[in-house]
Amino acid sequence: MGASRCNRLQPQSPGTIRFSRRKKGNVLRNQRFTVFASTAAALLILSACSSGGGNANNANNAATAPDNAATAPEPTESATNDDGASAPATKEPVKLRIYAAYFDDDTKKPYDYAVAELKKEMPNVELVLDPSMQDDGQKLRTYAASGNMPDIFQADYKTMKAFAASKNIELLDDAAPTAQFKSDLNPGNEPVMITPDGHVYSYPFAGIEFQILYYNKKIFADAGVEAPIKTYDQWKDAIQKFKAKGIVPLAIFSKEKWIGNSFFKGLLTREEPQGYAALTGKELPDAFELAAKQFNDLKDAGLFDPNATNTNYDQASSMFYTGKAAMLVNGQWEIYSADKNLGADVDWMYWPAKDEATYEASKFNMDGSGEPGGFSVSPTSKNKETAIEVAAFLARKYAEFKYTQLGNPIVSVKIDKPVVAKPPAMMQRLIDETLPNVKSFAKLNENVKINTALDDNTQNLIVKGFSDADFDKNMNRVLASENK
Repeated sequence: MGASRCNRLQPQSPGTIRFSRRKKGNVLRNQRFTVFASTAAALLILSACSSGGGNANNANNAATAPDNAATAPEPTESATNDDGASAPATKEPVKLRIYAAYFDDDTKKPYDYAVAELKKEMPNVELVLDPSMQDDGQKLRTYAASGNMPDIFQADYKTMKAFAASKNIELLDDAAPTAQFKSDLNPGNEPVMITPDGHVYSYPFAGIEFQILYYNKKIFADAGVEAPIKTYDQWKDAIQKFKAKGIVPLAIFSKEKWIGNSFFKGLLTREEPQGYAALTGKELPDAFELAAKQFNDLKDAGLFDPNATNTNYDQASSMFYTGKAAMLVNGQWEIYSADKNLGADVDWMYWPAKDEATYEASKFNMDGSGEPGGFSVSPTSKNKETAIEVAAFLARKYAEFKYTQLGNPIVSVKIDKPVVAKPPAMMQRLIDETLPNVKSFAKLNENVKINTALDDNTQNLIVKGFSDADFDKNMNRVLASENK
């Protein structure tokens, strides 16, 4: 990778800012990783480098599943592309079924871009898209139980752990693309590829991501709510002002359990930056009880739509983008959709805290983690070696799209192509203000039962009638059983 291009987001010399990692619940080792001291200066270059090579103008029109597999060229020895990945040495047409997210710009555009690039590099390979459901992985688990696994599928860490136990995911430690992929990771991104036990089950495309609160500036101004909200008292006051105008204070797609879990962690990281790694005893620490109480108080004040646990992403985002909700919780990846839908009327804020002093001290404790995830392969694939090569290729091309076409620096691997788009103002704010100053990411907890209990009980906290006392009781029962 050359270092002379002005668009490069990855500075070369390490500094001393230290991060820890977390996810939707499991213990990642108490590792630390360095973030570049020159991150802010290097990332500032992004907005100045909005032109150059790296063309993907036709990406969005690429077919997700061609009608007929293209005829491959005459075979050669395994061809190596410019990403360092080796293409399968075969001329036979290969059809692979892929289970991947494909429901909005954030998921469709990188997929289409990657498929178009795959057709150039491996013309004998045909991908048949099976769009994933917004169902917390239920459809994929059904595939596994019925022996109908796709060749390639997107997996998060929870899925990896479950499928590793049931032997429904290929171990990639010694797979052909793995060593080079590891070598090409952006510094500090090892946890998005390597699981806490040292294994590799997927090729990641995202870097270390996190959840934030988006808000509609116009709705805030019309309701007389000052932004950003910094304390819970301010949040409760804002809720009443929004409700008085018939506005849902915050849209959340809590039909998926992970987002309620992330909401809880956002509150938790104001007091406990270690996140779920702190669950080592038989009872909940004080920070967890406080977060549960704050969560419940916000619910009782009317923060959520009454139907929140039956609401999916499409419905929640529609509420926000049509002005029916004042706020939306999601990852930083939502920046692009938010900018497209609301333009100058949208911004994001850090998680509020119990008081302004705590807010200022904790706002760079991020509600996110370096969790393994990406494209995985089924061990029962009839074309397993090709599927592995394609999974690694797709992960690289997803990262390439996000970096070059969106100006998004939060990707897994180094990209040596020019950025062709200026990032939206909200992303530039992250680049300038947040990324150079991150103090920590909440860490994982490795215990499956504890994580399942967190998923279930954080979702239940959104339901009327389920209290923080219920949360505490349920979690303490699991902790007492698991942490012996």
